[in-house]
Amino acid sequence: MPDRSAKTATNGRPQTDVEQLHKLVLTSLDDDQAVEVVSIPLEGKSNIADHMVIASGRSTRQVASMAAKLAERIKQQFGKNVRIEGLPAADWVLIDADDVIVHLFRPEVRSFYNLERMWSFGDEAVSATAHGG
Repeated sequence: MPDRSAKTATNGRPQTDVEQLHKLVLTSLDDDQAVEVVSIPLEGKSNIADHMVIASGRSTRQVASMAAKLAERIKQQFGKNVRIEGLPAADWVLIDADDVIVHLFRPEVRSFYNLERMWSFGDEAVSATAHGG
């Protein structure tokens, strides 16, 4: 089985350890008191990323703050600028860190779109925190 913990540098992109990036995302969300953090493994199911993380904030202010802090932490640790969509309204913020995609929602918006159900297809979504897993 190939080692997926480290991606090779191709197309001039810096080498990224996917599992360390995933752990940083979960730790950052836990530190910022994200609610109902769910991590869905996508490896082997989709080529868009290896992990999708979905979490909620209690307000637009918290969602925006979590997104900004997460982007800054990824940049500090991995030297990578992530793509962010939806930050001005902060109802649904998408952070694309290549191998890990993060969706941050206000609770009402999260229940409306229900991404967990759409992407779990047959598998149980893995509830995760940095401490639990």
